[in-house]
Amino acid sequence: MASPFRPAIALLAQYAQYHRDRRNIVTHFVGIPMIVFAVGVLLARPGFTLGGLGLTPAWLAFALVAAWYLTRGQFGLGVAVSAGVGLLMALAHRAAAGSGTGEWLAWGLGFFVAGWLIQFVGHYYEGRKPAFADDLVGLLVGPMFVVLELLAMLGLFKALVGEIERRAGPTVIRDLAHPATR
Repeated sequence: MASPFRPAIALLAQYAQYHRDRRNIVTHFVGIPMIVFAVGVLLARPGFTLGGLGLTPAWLAFALVAAWYLTRGQFGLGVAVSAGVGLLMALAHRAAAGSGTGEWLAWGLGFFVAGWLIQFVGHYYEGRKPAFADDLVGLLVGPMFVVLELLAMLGLFKALVGEIERRAGPTVIRDLAHPATR
């Protein structure tokens, strides 16, 4: 496994090499937020108070990943990803609050399994295993990739997207009837 402390451009270019089929990218817009939400739900318990502040393992994990996103050399992207993950954590806490153990587990495990099923459908179209299979850091890069793709649709981060495409190649629709080997 390569260092998790590489710059965003290196992390995103490596991740993008596993995600060139546009159908796979679309599945990531659904699957990755579902998985992040699910992890938030599952880590929303137990809660504890520290210095008058209500904390959960989810908020502690969020603080660590937000710090990681903000220090990858693309501060604006780090802020956007942190905001998106923070929103999903807040929603996850709402889903976990006041529910019984069965309901809490159903929300968490249900979204987790459904999110991964969607991801695997996308990788069927891609014809390639998920990026995290070769580098576990891909689990952190996935949300950054999705946020960048969304921001790119809005015309933002053009230089960063251009450099990633230069390194990883253009997106395609892979011909499933005549798949090329990788």
